[in-house]
Amino acid sequence: MNAWCQDSDEVSFQLTDWEEESNGRASYTPRLLQHLPMGCILPKRQKNLGLEGDIKVYDLHAIIDPHPTTLIENSPTVLKYQTPHFRASARVRFPPVSGNDTWQIGWVQGCSNMDFSISYGNLGTSSWEIPSLKSNQQRFVSDSDGKHYPWYGCTTEVATIPGPTSCYSTFHLRMNDNFHPSITWDIPVRNSHQVRLTRLARDQSFTVWLIAMNKTTGQKFVLRTIKWRMRINIAVDETQPLGRRARLLDPIIQEQPHILEPWQNEVAPPEALRAPNANNAQTLIWRPTSGGEVVIVPPVSHH
Repeated sequence: MNAWCQDSDEVSFQLTDWEEESNGRASYTPRLLQHLPMGCILPKRQKNLGLEGDIKVYDLHAIIDPHPTTLIENSPTVLKYQTPHFRASARVRFPPVSGNDTWQIGWVQGCSNMDFSISYGNLGTSSWEIPSLKSNQQRFVSDSDGKHYPWYGCTTEVATIPGPTSCYSTFHLRMNDNFHPSITWDIPVRNSHQVRLTRLARDQSFTVWLIAMNKTTGQKFVLRTIKWRMRINIAVDETQPLGRRARLLDPIIQEQPHILEPWQNEVAPPEALRAPNANNAQTLIWRPTSGGEVVIVPPVSHH
């Protein structure tokens, strides 16, 4: 089975700045150019925003490793699991930069949905939540590493091009993501070795943008868009000994990512590009069957 989602066609973009519509939402529509010979420089009348030529994206791939989530039962206090990795990669050819502007190209990831509930039989349920998403206050929260906004990371995830440059540059940009949390066997307001955990359900959705950004002017352009989703369902038999309690339910193998066509590109909204990131925005809440809810882990920062 070929698990790769691949778009091998080389695609050129004429850079078109984001525009503010009357409803206040940004819009961006990339326009395809005719393919140009390697090294071709556009005449001055076709220069756009200090760039000579065009940006080309090719060898674009996105995959979720086609193997099941791993369940790890070696602790008397927590169940651990590790999901398969989402991986994205692309090669980008960047044209010569006229002037002293500095450009960056890289991966930006935003979380648009997180349903993460942990059931403890008839005692109650705990859940990890991102309040601004749950309340529909905003559509996305950044999934940056928390230090290098808006980028997902600072190594293979982003490239920097300080101008001026006189020739084309090619970059191989890569990112990966997976989940590997620890879930308490007992309810989260107690610290014991009792096994009360019965079920875990997690459903999380992401959009990944390949973006070119002028650090000098702040202009940003979406080159490609990828959507992916991770679903985890685990049943726990609390009567079984450690090592035999947890069982992975469907889906055993994750649905593969969806690479949008260039003309389907989606704008990256401002909240996906700035703090706080998902890790700092999330909270853990315990909702007992009887009694009021308890905030176990408050958000590190609020929107």
